[in-house]
Amino acid sequence: MASSNEALETLSSVVDNAVALVGQLGAVVTNVAAEKQTTAEATSDARPGAQQLGTLDALAVAHDSAALIKAHATKISLLIINEPFTPSAITKVVRELVSAAVPSLAAAVEACSPERYTRKIQLDLAYRSSRVLRELKELLLRIPKDGKALSGADKNSSAGSAGGRGSIATTGVLWSACDDVMAFGKRGFAGNLAHKIEQLRDTLKDIMEELKEWGDESDENDSDEDDGDDDGVAEVTSQLASSSVSPAQDAQAILDDFMNSQRHIPRDDPDKIRDRLNSCLKRLRLTTLLYQAAAKRRLKPLPHVPPASPSDIPARLDEVLPIFKRLPEKFGSLAMAFYELDPAEIDRLMDECFFDAFAAAELLAKPWEGQKDEFTDWALRFQSEIKKG
Repeated sequence: MASSNEALETLSSVVDNAVALVGQLGAVVTNVAAEKQTTAEATSDARPGAQQLGTLDALAVAHDSAALIKAHATKISLLIINEPFTPSAITKVVRELVSAAVPSLAAAVEACSPERYTRKIQLDLAYRSSRVLRELKELLLRIPKDGKALSGADKNSSAGSAGGRGSIATTGVLWSACDDVMAFGKRGFAGNLAHKIEQLRDTLKDIMEELKEWGDESDENDSDEDDGDDDGVAEVTSQLASSSVSPAQDAQAILDDFMNSQRHIPRDDPDKIRDRLNSCLKRLRLTTLLYQAAAKRRLKPLPHVPPASPSDIPARLDEVLPIFKRLPEKFGSLAMAFYELDPAEIDRLMDECFFDAFAAAELLAKPWEGQKDEFTDWALRFQSEIKKG
């Protein structure tokens, strides 16, 4: 009995220390993800081996660390729900976990410096890693210290339950977080940059299709209208007078539908919304091609692992990547201005959007090495077409 009590006391102490360490490292990584602290500013006292990672691939280290955390978490998850409960076995796994995999993940975030990997890659890795450490801490807190395996709600409760997630659901969330870091690490430096730009391009294409569909619906709306301006009002009046419309909410719904139907481009189009839309769609399509060309000609040719020697490439990327990121958001606002038939806002946002697109092409026109290549000529033609609109 004494040895059993000692094993439980040891387990409790090891788990408490592990929770404290994971919490400490998680706070550091979370601060990086929240842009409150760069990895260069973070102290390395709690991250053994961080200084030795300077020339290694931080993303590969993150991948391997996340894989180890997932494997050890799986062992812990099984040990805490199965009888006989073995404190010594759990203690061994937790010690292995916090002695290598956890510090290595935090060290990978530190080694992923903006000067080498770009600020964007650093923030993305820090965000994913902070999620792993947060969910790992949740699993460690579920390790029983009373010598009994988990059962019932402590084991099986799903996410959103009143008493919180059970250990199985917690393990599943942790697996997902680990898989996210592993996928990020596997894509590498160039792969992650290209992947992000391709995702943003898809968002732009969705906005373009929605705007085009809205314009087509405006055409259909015009063709279905009669010459009389009062026909729509007469139709609504007729519906309101019918016996089938009695509740106030039904009448309001009909009025809402009628008002919403007027959000199409008017037939006479006094503000020339149609001309603006055609110009926008043409240049928006060009902008989606810029994203595609940038990914193919500038990002994918970058190395899987960035060189450790100083380079101006990360700084150039950190200048252009925020533009690529904000353009879909601005185009979304531009689409709303079209739907509201607001010519002044349309003009303002179009100027902003296409100025940014022009600037992005300018920043990427020059190749990483040399003065000119095929993409340089394409970028100049792109800028010319953007200005024509």
